[in-house]
Amino acid sequence: MLEILYRDDRLVAINKPAGLLVHRSNIDRHETRFAVQLLRDQIGQRVHPLHRLDKGTSGVLLFALDADCAREVGGQFQRDEIAKRYLAVVRGWPPEAGLIDHPLSRQFDDYGRKLGADSAAAAALPAVTEYRRLARVELPDAVDRYPSTRYALVELSPRSGRQHQLRRHLKHIAHPIIGDATWGKGIHNRFFQQRFGCGRLLLACTRLELQHPQDGRALIISAPPEQSFAAVLGALGWDGIHG
Repeated sequence: MLEILYRDDRLVAINKPAGLLVHRSNIDRHETRFAVQLLRDQIGQRVHPLHRLDKGTSGVLLFALDADCAREVGGQFQRDEIAKRYLAVVRGWPPEAGLIDHPLSRQFDDYGRKLGADSAAAAALPAVTEYRRLARVELPDAVDRYPSTRYALVELSPRSGRQHQLRRHLKHIAHPIIGDATWGKGIHNRFFQQRFGCGRLLLACTRLELQHPQDGRALIISAPPEQSFAAVLGALGWDGIHG
């Protein structure tokens, strides 16, 4: 049963667990469970996903309940008018705050197929992410080439919505997200598996702020990190730090 964070006649939001795909993808052909179908079956009506979270990312996932709402709120997403906030655990200690301004190309199509470098859709587009460091820790473990290891909890606010933007931007500044098998660093991912029993991507969407399509009022939908994420925060001494 999916956790429903918000529901009215036009919108419904769930707290997506890590490991669940939003919809079918060629990358994960073996998967049989998808958020779209599970939510449709749970509430007994068709739903329209308004944005995407990677399979490994947990948190707020928003759906429209009719086509008009999907167009209107989908337009807000396309125009980058919706404020999004994420939490992530990263390798190292980034500055207290900063702005990552680094163009990104689209790497996969809507069905998970790799785009060729000569594809018009693969052209690099402006991409900006604001970040703020919330906490940091130094562990007495020689995970890599140093006698101790540093990690940080960061709040991420993407100002654009490029494909895999947060994961790629954090790699770009040499502070990859823990658990990221594509843009992260395996030795740190394995350390978190062995030390904390955590094999997931430590990235969660914790807040969306948009204009309600019915009357234009500000609508804020938030969710705390799910248990698998919260357990790691507690083990690192970061209980209750959610931005």
